[in-house]
Amino acid sequence: MKGSARINRIFALALAGLASIAMPGAVSAEPLKITITDGNIEPLPFAAPTFIDEGGAGDIAQAMTQVIAADLQGTGLFTQIDPAAYISQVSSFDAPVSYADWKAINAQALIVGAVSNNGGNISVKFNLYDVFSDTALGEGLQFSGGQGDWRRIAHKVADQIYSRITGEGPYFDSRVVYVSESGPKDARQKQLAIMDYDGANVSYLTDASSIVLAPRFSAAGDRILYTSFETGFPRIMLMDLATASARSIADLQGNMTFAPRFSPDGDTVAFSLENGGNTDIYLMSLSSGQVTQLTNTPSIETAPSFSPDGSQIAFESDRSGSQQIYIMSVGGGEPARVSSGEGRYSTPVWSPRGDLVAFTKQNGGRFHIGVMRTDGSEERLLTASYLDEGPTWAPNGRVIMFTRESAGERGSAQLFSVDISGRALKQVPTEGAASDPAWSPLLP
Repeated sequence: MKGSARINRIFALALAGLASIAMPGAVSAEPLKITITDGNIEPLPFAAPTFIDEGGAGDIAQAMTQVIAADLQGTGLFTQIDPAAYISQVSSFDAPVSYADWKAINAQALIVGAVSNNGGNISVKFNLYDVFSDTALGEGLQFSGGQGDWRRIAHKVADQIYSRITGEGPYFDSRVVYVSESGPKDARQKQLAIMDYDGANVSYLTDASSIVLAPRFSAAGDRILYTSFETGFPRIMLMDLATASARSIADLQGNMTFAPRFSPDGDTVAFSLENGGNTDIYLMSLSSGQVTQLTNTPSIETAPSFSPDGSQIAFESDRSGSQQIYIMSVGGGEPARVSSGEGRYSTPVWSPRGDLVAFTKQNGGRFHIGVMRTDGSEERLLTASYLDEGPTWAPNGRVIMFTRESAGERGSAQLFSVDISGRALKQVPTEGAASDPAWSPLLP
């Protein structure tokens, strides 16, 4: 590896299980690690032979291997070696590894796995090998679940490999709720949809009979907030994902309510309320129904986002004459402006790590997704296009998903993702046009 992408040696024994975890065997004290910086990183070459079918899992074994490889390669930090270049063939999970054969094709990491299907119960075991140190990083690591969970299990395996090599938190085993769009550009039909982070397993939460906007997950991932125009008037809805039942909240004297977001503890909702042409930010306790007004200025203040500890709120306001980002205490008081560059700033979203705020920026006829420190320093623009907007964070705070809309009469909105250093920009596959993504926490 070159420069900032050097291979270090460090060991971390942490395994988030979908179900069971087998006892680990001998483990190297010095596995591979990619050190992620803002510089260019040469992707780490890995080999992933098709997982071995140990009984009734042939098609699933092949599909799981493909999902794992796609997860890793999609980060921009890994590159899969073409299986046609393999010298060794893995026919048994317990067979000795011919390290020399993998070194010869420049594989630095080797993933070996086996899958069994016992009456609809899928069990997967896998090993990760450091090829150049001739070392197994873990033996007998195992996940299991129902046959319908095979994609989740594959994401769990990929999460474990990603976390061990990068030292970063996992994020593949997560979902995204978004607005699915159809119809002509000037008469869009919109409904809520939910999918795996990579676009698979799409299901629809609402029909297209009324416009919906800006869905947002609770910290537990069991509920979503969104704005609905079902009555012809924007109002905030709260949906329980287990039942897909929804109810309106914050119906305050017929005023428009929108841009909701959960607090980290899930009991408080921050939102915007329009009253007499003035838009301010309010808080509402879901348990007591108590409403508190946080801002009171003759300006438009919206898009509130809680800090991970719940003590502060970032929001956008035009109180200075143009849209800018401010941060204030959750208890109220005078906010501090943190954006300072040229152009207009909007849709601030606090990173799950608490170190960065993502935002939308409009400047010079272009839209950007960017990040900055919470004091406004170290601003970095990650994208540029005709229209990029609405960032949402992956659970590990390393990747951002957003909406990109193309120009012209036939232009449409699509979902894209990008690493926080600007690498690995890619479109997220969806069934038709899509906007307003919101990333879930890791699935339980």
